[in-house]
Amino acid sequence: MKALIACALVLALGFASAQDAPQSGRAIRIIMPFPAGATADNVARILAPLLAQALGQPVVVENRPGADGAIGAELAAKSPADGYTLLWAGNTQMLGVPTLRKTPPYDPVRDFAPITTVVRFGFFLVVHPSTPVTTLRELVEHARAHPGKLNYASGNVNGVLAAAQLASLEKLDMVHVPYKGEPLAIPDLLEGRVDLMFATGAIVAPLVGQKRLRALGTLLPARSSLLPDVPTFAELGMPQLSVSIWGGLFAPAKTPTDIVERYSRTINMLLGRPEVREQLEKQGVEPSGSTPAEFAGFLGEQLVDWAKAARDAGLKPE
Repeated sequence: MKALIACALVLALGFASAQDAPQSGRAIRIIMPFPAGATADNVARILAPLLAQALGQPVVVENRPGADGAIGAELAAKSPADGYTLLWAGNTQMLGVPTLRKTPPYDPVRDFAPITTVVRFGFFLVVHPSTPVTTLRELVEHARAHPGKLNYASGNVNGVLAAAQLASLEKLDMVHVPYKGEPLAIPDLLEGRVDLMFATGAIVAPLVGQKRLRALGTLLPARSSLLPDVPTFAELGMPQLSVSIWGGLFAPAKTPTDIVERYSRTINMLLGRPEVREQLEKQGVEPSGSTPAEFAGFLGEQLVDWAKAARDAGLKPE
């Protein structure tokens, strides 16, 4: 996705001068700190042909997963600020790593130039059907009646924080079972070896539709078209759950402003196409563009919210 985005951006808007324009044969590199099969990768496959169609320049997507995405983000932060390296990043890299590590390898504000948000991910609380609850309130009451008996899985820092925040708000005693990615947690959730999980809609929506999982709520600000019958946490009387899951594009700090702005305008133009929005929504993500300034402001607000949520949930940097 990043590769394609970078390509389209460069071609559609161009760089500041002929000297800055992409050179024939030189690839634009988009670093993706997620493995193939992740939701971000699915989004990339939707955008790829559209971006490639607008591109007259090679684009290389480098998958650099690992260490909660810190490996890829650090690589991007140390890359030349010439417009040829972009980073796809989201909560995990820009909020989780800086908030939950004592010595993060980069600074999300100092080391990057925000380009635009691209999507927001539908994030749902799901339970195994054997769990004797059908609503969020029933889950809270069941967990209180059985302290230490419910297990919750997590496949990323978003799931960790959302579950910890829920447990803190409702004074619940649940056992955390971490996994190295949501796809690795799903088999145990389907077998009932873990009871519940916060996970992205693209992964759990088909399983909810097949009645193999039960969805109790979504962290989106409005109901998702993917699972329209599932209420938001705000509707359920729990607006304090503030974890917002998003993905966007960044450039290394000191990348020329005109390059950053041209990338942003191109991406937002693509996100405005109805056919693109429809395809993205089927993946459980909501298209969500922004200007660089809006993205920078949003990132600053999110850093404050995440720090507070982590403190409230009793999570300490390690």
